[in-house]
Amino acid sequence: MNVTLLDYGAGNVTSVERALRRLGAHVFTSNRPEAIAEAERLILPGVGHCGALIAALDAHGLRQPLREAIARGVNFLGICLGLQALYEASDEAPSLAGLALLPGRVTHLPRGVKLPHMGWNQLQRTNSSRLLDGISSEAYFYFAHSYAAPASGPESTAICEHGRAFIAVIEQRNIFGVQFHPEKSGAPGAKLLENFLRLPA
Repeated sequence: MNVTLLDYGAGNVTSVERALRRLGAHVFTSNRPEAIAEAERLILPGVGHCGALIAALDAHGLRQPLREAIARGVNFLGICLGLQALYEASDEAPSLAGLALLPGRVTHLPRGVKLPHMGWNQLQRTNSSRLLDGISSEAYFYFAHSYAAPASGPESTAICEHGRAFIAVIEQRNIFGVQFHPEKSGAPGAKLLENFLRLPA
């Protein structure tokens, strides 16, 4: 199982890499456009500020190669900000366009609840899910975010609640994303990553 992990400077790249290697994956970490062109599977992790992620992708010339690889059918997994970057825009960085692979805008969670939404929470499944296959509906996953995509759209396969409902898992053709951190979510997170690695190319 070969997977290319996009390293644009996010703080969770190393922990994602360790989680993948524990599953037996051959991990190639890179920020070069050529690595995207050669990738069998792609993972974009993310923590911090959405604007920093988008700016880093553009600085390394990764935006168009990433879009082209996904258009070719390469399986892609976005983690946390990696999910949010798939949309057209985010209120966290309103002047920067997202990858626009999914329609819509990422918005701030309600200010009346404790932010960031940090810690363990459960999912509510809304559609059949290849990523969540074999994972108990009672499982908890680890979240750390203040922005999220509204819980609507055919790409949503699971949602979560914190002040409002938001998308927790997306699956659309070969595009996958999770708002939580599977690399910090114990056995359920490891199973989700294993499911992604075993998806047919």
